Amino acid sequence: MARAGLTAERVTKAAADLADAVGFENITVSALARGFGVKDASLYSHVRNLQDLRERVTLLAAGELADRIAAAVAGRSGKEAMTAFANAYRDYALAHPGRYTATQSPVDPAVLATSTAYFRSIELTHAMLRAYGLSDPELTDAGRLMRSAFHGYITIEASGGFSHSRDVQESWERALDALHLMLENWPADPSRHAAGGEKT
Repeated sequence: MARAGLTAERVTKAAADLADAVGFENITVSALARGFGVKDASLYSHVRNLQDLRERVTLLAAGELADRIAAAVAGRSGKEAMTAFANAYRDYALAHPGRYTATQSPVDPAVLATSTAYFRSIELTHAMLRAYGLSDPELTDAGRLMRSAFHGYITIEASGGFSHSRDVQESWERALDALHLMLENWPADPSRHAAGGEKT
């Protein structure tokens, strides 16, 4: 019988909190059960297995991150929107390291289809980039580069890898200035010129 008061949502939230505390890769059903003071079997009434639990945490975190970004960029465009997007992304990643790691984990496409969180993230990214005059496939290219830049910076920062005396926040702000200039001057796709009969 399921333990009174336990729900799939409560179990998922507790697993996300545990991920922030010990690392996403270290969450287990047993550790979670101990936190609730129940046996493992009580949790299996709410999650199928460890993979299901981790996928639930991933979708929860993706939704939280999308909410943060959406609130940050509302009513903004161009550099202001990109900066707000970047800061919301970084703040969430640094405040919730386990959850953030979860958002970088691959998820079964069938599971993704049951949630709007990832699709919201993509649309938020594309909406911000469209203000720079980008369209497919440049939206995808620019989105991948932007995500890589954010992730790389945040990963190094979180691990204490920036050892130079230069202030990390000031470097972040300058990096966003550079990213803005790059997006404003995104190179044309040579294949489009070729298709249109333009000389290169």
